[in-house]
Amino acid sequence: MSDTRAATEPPDEVRPPAAPPAPADGAGPPPLGRLLVRAAWVTAALTAAGSLLGLVRDQSIAHLFGAGVESDAFLIAWTVPEMAATLLIEDAMALLLVPAFSYALARRAAAVPDGAEPDPVRVLVAATFPRLFGLLACVAGLLVLGAPWVVRVLAPGFADPQLAVDCTRLTSVTVLTFALTGYCSAGLRAHGRFLAPAGVYVAYNIGVIATMFALHAVWGVRAAAAGVALGSLLMILVQLPGFVRLVAPVRAARGARRRAARPRAATVRHLGLALLLPVVAFTVSRQSQVLVERFFASGLPAGAISHLNFAQKVAQIPMVLSLMICTVTFPAVAQAMAGGDLDRARRRVERDLGLAGAIVLLGTALVVGYAPQIIEVLFQRGAFGPKDTAATAMVMRVYALGLLGHSLVGALGRPFFSAARPTWYPAAAMGTGLAVTTLAGALAVGAWGVYGIAAANAVGITTTALLLLAGIRSRVLPLDVRGVSLAIARLAVAAAVAAAAGWAAAPLPDHPLPSLLVGCVLVPVVFVLTGLVVRAPEVVHLLALIRQRFTHDR
Repeated sequence: MSDTRAATEPPDEVRPPAAPPAPADGAGPPPLGRLLVRAAWVTAALTAAGSLLGLVRDQSIAHLFGAGVESDAFLIAWTVPEMAATLLIEDAMALLLVPAFSYALARRAAAVPDGAEPDPVRVLVAATFPRLFGLLACVAGLLVLGAPWVVRVLAPGFADPQLAVDCTRLTSVTVLTFALTGYCSAGLRAHGRFLAPAGVYVAYNIGVIATMFALHAVWGVRAAAAGVALGSLLMILVQLPGFVRLVAPVRAARGARRRAARPRAATVRHLGLALLLPVVAFTVSRQSQVLVERFFASGLPAGAISHLNFAQKVAQIPMVLSLMICTVTFPAVAQAMAGGDLDRARRRVERDLGLAGAIVLLGTALVVGYAPQIIEVLFQRGAFGPKDTAATAMVMRVYALGLLGHSLVGALGRPFFSAARPTWYPAAAMGTGLAVTTLAGALAVGAWGVYGIAAANAVGITTTALLLLAGIRSRVLPLDVRGVSLAIARLAVAAAVAAAAGWAAAPLPDHPLPSLLVGCVLVPVVFVLTGLVVRAPEVVHLLALIRQRFTHDR
């Protein structure tokens, strides 16, 4: 039975404490807590819904435009929103603003409620939001004007550059709209509101799909680019009412405005240039792996970029789901580190890494075992034929080898930037991984084409993950690197066995859909049983978390 507060509060509200409580016995990982567990499941459900709609979006592109020049042109233009999403929604904006909002919330909780000082949260918004809006509106305008040069740099060998330019001009608006989306998401998550931020990709993909089907007969693939612009506006509208209620600046009293200089400086110091540059460098380097892939693929036969894109979009679903836990717990980690409770932050990060590893490796096993069936069920219709299915499935299997690296990079980057002090180590690690990706791609693309590009991506991101894991103990948290590595290794063994079982069983039903349905049962069962045999504690904890969720619903 839930207590009265838990029963009456809406499920998207998780009120962060002013200071993180210390564990009673000082041992064991901190539990997620009832409200955080609820937030994790809400986030998981909406993330899954957004991912499924993303698959519908990609299915629609494949059905309407196939894997050829039109879809390649759209995907070149889609590089802009992909980079913008990583910078302004998923990584850089969150890594900067969630700790800043958490710090402002801590100052608000510690302030004397006499009205003598302005609200630190509203001071933060007033100091940062107008500058962000003005700067990124200018950047979006420059991208619209410079679209021909952007296409020339991204895909110098592309066959129809004008079509890619038209699409790029339409998608350039996302630089501004994604920034506003990410700003609202960071503020809401720091306040413990996860429902609206988790739903932004549902709104986004609905906008893309609806516009594409409404206008494709008139505009062709440009309709998909227009849908990206419309969908990005819907992302803002989903969050704006809640954000305005929580943190919108209000007119302060004259005396309070005169006294605002000191709290303003203290509140905004977490967003200085010394903090901004390393986060941006890390995020840009991470997303630049996609730029490297499309640069090399632009010189391959038509459809290569599309095969890479469809393979990545499907394979990345386990990685996205694995990071939902880190997304929910990130404000708690930031608050613990702001309060100096490094031990609690360490234990939370260790548990998050284990759970993220379990989820992504389970998904990797399913992707490797059933790649042809997954692609055939999702995409093989209309202009997307059997040859496209075979090529995309093989690319997806190769790309899946780097999913653990992608998940670890996403999970490890958060504690590095939660300390609210400048650190260039993550950017250096990501730059090294990008260099490995570029070199390996240059060497492999001639011999193995898109498969070599996918393999280079896996090698590069895994290099970054290893560097971050090796450096976190001495630079951020006293993490038990050996224990985390051993736990992930055990999970990798379970994933390898489950993938092998799936690969062997996949051809038995002739039709891909029954085969995939069998795989959705077989692979998790083999993964869990093997995990128990090799003593992977994360498997046990993940089962306990699921049991806890359904127990609380009774």
